[in-house]
Amino acid sequence: ANLSLATPMKLIIQIPCLNESATLPITLADLPKEVPGFSVVEWLIIDDGSQDDTAKVAREHGVHHVVQHTGNKGLAVTFMTGITACLRLGADVIVNLDADNQYNAADVPALTAPILDGRAEMVIGARPIQAIEHFSWAKKWLQRLGSWVVRIASKTDIPDAPSGFRAISRRAAQRLMVFNDYTYTLETIIQAGQKNITTMSVPVRVNADLRPSRLVKSIPSYIRRSILTIFRIFVIYRPFTFFGAIGLTLFAAGFLIGLRFLWFYVSGDGDGHIQSLILAAILLGMGFQTLLVAFVADLLAANRKLLEDIRFNQSQLLSGDVLADGADRSSADSSNGDRP
Repeated sequence: ANLSLATPMKLIIQIPCLNESATLPITLADLPKEVPGFSVVEWLIIDDGSQDDTAKVAREHGVHHVVQHTGNKGLAVTFMTGITACLRLGADVIVNLDADNQYNAADVPALTAPILDGRAEMVIGARPIQAIEHFSWAKKWLQRLGSWVVRIASKTDIPDAPSGFRAISRRAAQRLMVFNDYTYTLETIIQAGQKNITTMSVPVRVNADLRPSRLVKSIPSYIRRSILTIFRIFVIYRPFTFFGAIGLTLFAAGFLIGLRFLWFYVSGDGDGHIQSLILAAILLGMGFQTLLVAFVADLLAANRKLLEDIRFNQSQLLSGDVLADGADRSSADSSNGDRP
């Protein structure tokens, strides 16, 4: 539905923070106070257990809402804390960006426009990766790898999957659930693809580097955690493909080795190749068991999807986004032009 028909519209810009008292004022100074298509624009800071004056600085610079963790929970948890808070505060659209002023906040309207026009439910800002000088070759390579994995797993066409600059509609935000405790960027796009959340990408600009990335403490650590994240994504969201590929590989290897033994046996030379028979039996057994695991994992994934649908329906009922007769409130608002 074209959200611009429903008035008034509320946009909340959320910024996850960890010890950002130095860079936060610069980021907040660039945030828009008015965005086309929205009658209300508010800012939300999620303080992930900062040891400095991040929360105080946020309030001093006009932030409307500040949510604080009692300790450091990690970026993924902080992102979901913000999403939950934005939904509770009645946001129709949520924009997420980083506190280090990496992204050009003037591009916020470019992110929200496709949602207002009904062309997308989630919009990812695509950075000019190759032109960013402070990105190392390893980070650029992992960005391409991560984006490729996300495109395969989600069946979407997002060129910059690790980008944290994104706009999310209220309905899409209610369907998101992050399992990863390292980062939310890749997993949310894969969920969008699996849940038929229309996702698109728009080019965005970046600002000069103010500080080193908090996620990239060292290149080896970043590579290790990124590969583990990608590995876990395939296990969680493509379990049948993941375990099925392993099972078929083992089964095929065992079958070929078994054919080799059978050839020697028929030729009268089987006594000297009994090891091949043993190896073939082991590989065939492992392959068959792994294929069984693939089916069980696929059933568990289907059960998880059902539970997520139940959670989504309950959240809509509790938030009043679904009318008593089961109709979508946003659709009803678009028809009568009156939002509760």
